[in-house]
Amino acid sequence: MSKVMQGTLSKMKSTLGDVVEYYLPIGEEQLALNPLIGKHLKLTHTGNIFCDACGKKTKKSYSQGHCFPCMKKLARCDMCIMKPETCHYAKGTCREPEWGVANCMVPHYVYLSNTSALKVGITRHTQIPTRWIDQGATQALAILKVKTRQISGLVEIAIAEMVADKTNWRAMLKGDNDAIDLKQEAERLLPEIEARIKEITDLYGDDAVERLDGEIVDIKFPVTEYPTKITSHNFDKEPVVEGTLVGIKGQYLFFDTGVINIRKFSSYEVLVEA
Repeated sequence: MSKVMQGTLSKMKSTLGDVVEYYLPIGEEQLALNPLIGKHLKLTHTGNIFCDACGKKTKKSYSQGHCFPCMKKLARCDMCIMKPETCHYAKGTCREPEWGVANCMVPHYVYLSNTSALKVGITRHTQIPTRWIDQGATQALAILKVKTRQISGLVEIAIAEMVADKTNWRAMLKGDNDAIDLKQEAERLLPEIEARIKEITDLYGDDAVERLDGEIVDIKFPVTEYPTKITSHNFDKEPVVEGTLVGIKGQYLFFDTGVINIRKFSSYEVLVEA
C-alpha cells in the first residue's frame, strides 16, 4: 500500500548503527527511508517554499530554507557561520547575541574525516556524529576540543593549509574511499601547527585547545548502487523527482534516475509518494 505525505522538507535525520538509518522530515512527519531502498519513490514540488524561521511564503530560498528578510537578520545566516574565524561576537556586533552564546560560545571539535579524501572540519559538541554523516564521511576522528566556534575556525584554517577543508561531493557520491589511518594523519599534522596553537592559547587561555585521543568512527551508508555518472535532480528546474531509491549518503538520495541533495531544498513543500 502506498504512503502519501505532504509538507516542507528539512535535512534528513540520521542515527548511527551498523548502517546509517535515515529519516526524511516532511512537515511534522518523518518518513523512514531505509525500508524504501529498492522501491519506487516520488517527490513532487508543489511550487511553494515556506521560510524555515518565520514560516512566510517566499519565492526563493536563501541560506538553506530562509526568506530574504530572515537571511539578513538571523545570526545562523551570517557569513561567520561559513567562516568561524571571522566571528565578531566580541565586538558586540552579533546579530543575535543570545543565539551566539548558545551556539558559538560552546565547545567545538576539530576533526579529520575521510569523505572524498582526507579532510579537516569542525562541528559543535552536540553534532557528533551527525555532522560526519551529513558530509558522507566513511571515517572520522575528533582530534581537538576547543572552547568556542571561533577558535575551532582558527585551528581549522591552520590545518587546511595542509589538507582539504571541503568535500568533493561528486567524488563522494561515486563510492567509498580506501580506509585512511586518521590517527597517523593527526600525528603528522598536529606538530605542524604547534606554533599556531600556542598563539591561540596565549590569547584565549591554556584551556582553549585540548588534544584528544579517541577512536576512529567508521560509518557505513545504505547504498546498493553508486552512480557511475552524476546526474543531479533540481526542484527549481523539474518539479517531479522519481525513480527507484538505490541508496542514501550524506544528504543525498540516490535514484536510478539521478541524485538529489535534500538539504539544498530545505523548506520546499513537496508531495511524497512512497
